[in-house]
Parts: sequence; structure tokens; C-alpha cells
Amino acid sequence: MRRVPRRMRIALTCFPGFAVVAGLVLCAAGIDRTAGGAERSVTARAAVGHQAPKPRIVPRERWLGDASVTQAPTRYAGRVSAVFVHHTDSPNGYDCADAPRIIQYLYTGQAGVRHWDDIGYNFLVDRCGTVYEGRAGGTGRAVVGAHTQGFNVGTTGIAALGTFTAGVPVPKAMTDAIAAVAAWKLGLSGIDPRAPVRLVSTNSLSKYRAGTRGTFTAVSGHTDGYWTACPGAALMARLPAIRQHAARLQGRH
Repeated sequence: MRRVPRRMRIALTCFPGFAVVAGLVLCAAGIDRTAGGAERSVTARAAVGHQAPKPRIVPRERWLGDASVTQAPTRYAGRVSAVFVHHTDSPNGYDCADAPRIIQYLYTGQAGVRHWDDIGYNFLVDRCGTVYEGRAGGTGRAVVGAHTQGFNVGTTGIAALGTFTAGVPVPKAMTDAIAAVAAWKLGLSGIDPRAPVRLVSTNSLSKYRAGTRGTFTAVSGHTDGYWTACPGAALMARLPAIRQHAARLQGRH
């Protein structure tokens, strides 16, 4: 594992700031422009069966509106073998009816101001438990996102709308929805949400040098793969329960 100087680690944590779109850095780690062959770098072994039902997902057209920018062709991996959980580092006191507008702001900050190829997250979940399609390419496919530097290939990024640092309550509806998405996406590959998976880093800006393997739990936090505080200590503390719930949704004991 590569050691990063403390000054750099501080610079790479999720920036607060939702007041202006230009300041939206959020918790996505940047676009990982990986050669197409990296889609073979996911090494988790799938077990047949244990698929979970697909949760209701609001299509991206509901939040995109007229904010769409020209984007590069979607890239796909062979399958999804892990999920990385994020928070968006934005205010928590929103009305859930405003979630589409908030997601559009996130998209504008990433794809517009920062010139990413799309919003980084594959899915976003609001505090009422509504799941939104994020990145384009098909919710049932292994779309390569831009959410966890070095580990975007063969993984899904799920972002919780809000900021969940230590002591902040995490709504049960939100964690239930995260578990439902994780159970469904991992179930398509037969992956137990509680199981260890080995992933190959594609970018040395992650915690692992490019080409080296890291061992993760199938449902992990952004901070497990990248120098960041995301998804916040409160949400990280809920990951064991999210894994267990996701496993039950897959019919596991």
C-alpha cells in the first residue's frame, strides 16, 4: 500500500460546500480513465444464485432536465463485484421532493464545471429511501463510474444525499435503500455482500498502486479505497448492518 503525505491526504478528503455549483468537489474521486482491458481486473469469485429483487429506481431523466452535456461513450465492465458507498457532502435538511434538483446540481458541478464525462455515481439515495439512477448506461449493466479512484471498474457507486460525519443520524429508509441496491447489483454476479473481494487498482492515486490487488468487503466505503473521509463516520458505522440486510435480501443467512 502506498503512503501518502498527510498534507495530500487532507487535500483529498471530501470538500464541504454546496453553496455554489463551482465549488462542488463532493465525494467522487475523479474520473479514472482506464484502458478498456482493465475490465478484466476484477477477480472476485461469484457463487451461483442468491439474486435479490430489483428495487424501484427513478430514471435519470427525472432529474437531468435540460442540464445534459455531451458525454463520452459509456464504458462497461464484465460484472459488478463490489459496491462503494459515498455521501455527497451536501446539506441534510432537504425536502425529499427536492432530491431531483439537488442531483442535477451535483451533475452540473461534476459534468459541467469539472468537465467529467457524467455524474460519477451509479446510484443516489435520498433520506426518504428513494433510489435514483445516476450515471448513464443502464441500471442493470456493469457501468464503469467515476466514484472511487482506482476501483471504478467492476464496482458500483451508491451515494447517500447528505453529510454523515460522526454523530449525524443516518435515516433507516436511506440505509435500507442502499442495502436493496447493493443486494440486487451484487446478486446479479452471485456476490455475498459480506464476503471479501479482491480488486486490482487501475490508478496509483488510490490507496493501492496501479496493478496491485486490494482486499475489500463486497460493500465498502469510499475511504477503504481512497484517501478521503467519505462516506462519513456515521455512515461507515452503518455498513455492517447494511451488509447484513443486503445478504438477507439475497436469501442468505
